[in-house]
Formats: sequence, structure tokens, C-alpha cells
Amino acid sequence: MTSSPLKIGFIGLGIMGAPMAGHLIAAGHQLFVYTRSKVPEAIATSSATQCTHARGVAARADIIFTMVPDTPDVEKLLFGEDGIAAGLTPGKTVVDMSSISPIATKVFADKIKALSCDMLDAPVSGGEVGARNATLSIMVGGDEAVFERVKPLFELMGKNITLVGGNGDGQTAKVANQIIVALNIEAVAEALLFAARAGADPARVRQALMGGFAASKILEVHGERMVKRTFNPGFRIELHQKDLNLALSSARALGVSLPNTAIAQELFNACVAHGGRAWDHSAMVRALEKLANFEIGQPA
Repeated sequence: MTSSPLKIGFIGLGIMGAPMAGHLIAAGHQLFVYTRSKVPEAIATSSATQCTHARGVAARADIIFTMVPDTPDVEKLLFGEDGIAAGLTPGKTVVDMSSISPIATKVFADKIKALSCDMLDAPVSGGEVGARNATLSIMVGGDEAVFERVKPLFELMGKNITLVGGNGDGQTAKVANQIIVALNIEAVAEALLFAARAGADPARVRQALMGGFAASKILEVHGERMVKRTFNPGFRIELHQKDLNLALSSARALGVSLPNTAIAQELFNACVAHGGRAWDHSAMVRALEKLANFEIGQPA
């Protein structure tokens, strides 16, 4: 138990949000929660107070965390009917841990600041495993003083916590992260598919590569998923599609070309066309397997 429990709101109790909220509860904080779907049992049977709308969470809590899928979801949650803004009073802090548009985030932050409140954007990387193990990387945008005030709570959910810059910069870092992850998944998928088609054991090839310069978290975790054919999310393809859409639309506005990001997005699109919207993003390999007419694991 912490010696100074805080009144904290947490909205969005999905695959990522539920364990993140759980860490805050375990630390002894008083939580007020709301989610559109059923409240997970671990949260429902905890000390958390369930609210019927986001406004109720904001009215009761001093710091309100949000963890929802996309930019329109955050906008509705903040400014829609019975939204967070309707329950805010001066001095409160909103922390959006969703992965959304950096441009929209700056607009949202300005609106929250106009209510004499503070806002941080704090998207995360590390997936469900990182959320459960409290080892998430957290990329933060906002005022340094606000960041320092919230940092002890971030430390309950993650390990690598970085103030990147002002509002929106945390989201920019997350978009960059998702570009790197997608391109690494594509590289690992190509390599293991090539090895398997050439007649080598892809599991042993992966093991060999883990000891060299090609070693990466993607090769370790997602390479194993590809070999073992375990494509339950994790992190759904449709969510990575959303993040790459943010990358490509922002790049277009900036006049920047991201050719390999576009290719990765097209491979995700192919997976969705084959019913893979909810597959783990490591299942990008299935699109490459369709092109090769060969699956990792079948005889060469």
C-alpha cells in the first residue's frame, strides 16, 4: 500500500488497460473506472469504483487515464455527451495513453488547458505482455512539471519512461515506434519464410539468429509466434493498421516518403482481406506465405 493514495480515474479496460489499471489498484490508489464493454473480473472484484460514464470518473478523480483504440474514440470520450471535459474542475490532469493522431492530440490538449486543467499524451509500447508485467515503454508529451507529478504512476505501469517533448510529441514517438515494429515484423517474416522454403528448420534458424546482429525483440517474440503459429493477439492487426495510417497520413502532410511503411500496410491489408483483422500483427507473415504459396512449418 502506498502512504499517499490518490484518486485516479481509468477509462478503457481492454487487453492493455485492464492490467495497467490493476497495477494502480495494487499500489493502493483509489480507482474510479469506466469502460464500454464488461468490466473485467479482476477489476470488478477489486476495490475500484465502477462509474456509468466518463463524466462521473472525471468528477471523482484528480488524475484521469484513458486507454482506448483510436482518435475518434478519444475525442468522444473527452468532449462528447457525459465526457471527461464535462466532469473536470480546475487543477485536474488528463493522461491519454491511447495511440492516436499527434495533430489531434495538440488540439485536445489546448481544449483541456482552456478548462484550467493539464493534459499529457503518453502512448505505450510493449503489448499485452508489457502491460501485465508493468514493463511498458511510455512516451510522454506535455509540460515537464505535469510529467514529474504523474511519473510515479507511470512507474507502476512501465520501465522505460521518457518525456519526449510538448503535447503531441509522445504520439509522434509512438508512430515512429510502430513504423519500426511493422518493418521488423516484415523482415523477420521474410527471413523465416525464406529459410523454411529453402529446407532449413525455421525454429533453429531463429535460434541461431538470436545470437547475432539480427537479434531483436521482434525476432524473439514474434518470430516464435510465426514458427509456432500462435496468432492470438497480442496486438491486433487492425490496431497496427490504424497506427500506420497515422504514419502515412502524417508523412503525406509533411512531404515525407515512407515506402516500406506503405508496403507493410499493404501486407496488413492483405491479412484483413483474408479475415485477419483480429490476428496478432505477427500474422503479417501469412500475407507473405500467400505470395509464396508456402507456409512456415510445412515440408519444403
